[in-house]
Amino acid sequence: MDQENVSATRTFTVPAARVFAVLADPTTHAAIDGTGWVRETLDREPLTEAGQIFRMAMYHARHPDGDYRTVNKVQVFDPPRAIGWLTGREKDDGDLEFGGWIWRYDLAPAGPSETEVTLTYDWSAVPQFIRERGIRFPPFGPGHLTDSLDHLAELAAPASRA
Repeated sequence: MDQENVSATRTFTVPAARVFAVLADPTTHAAIDGTGWVRETLDREPLTEAGQIFRMAMYHARHPDGDYRTVNKVQVFDPPRAIGWLTGREKDDGDLEFGGWIWRYDLAPAGPSETEVTLTYDWSAVPQFIRERGIRFPPFGPGHLTDSLDHLAELAAPASRA
């Protein structure tokens, strides 16, 4: 694959502010995830600004530990237009190390109560030493992004948020 990002777009029948609110709530991320790797949030506070850190409990059968944790740093926070975060890990000494990949959601009005949502996974900033570990990018199949957008649409639907 020559490009170093993948994306998917879907139009939701809800306003952007509602979609953004779901994305800014880390407790919804396991339900949004299309791979099933995200188990639960370890930091329940809503996302409110760039630079904010939040952690997730994860599971992947091919991960050396099976169960593991990720640390995420909010890179983009522009309500209700865009939100995105870098994913990494907390090292044994407590320092944070980010791998260079980012998850980003861009939201654009598509009518009075519709929003076009684009989910992008970008690994263009992954350093060579990580690429040499044999990690395949993207580390998920082609349906992951569309599955995630389907889940997000369900969570953002008015009946889900009552």
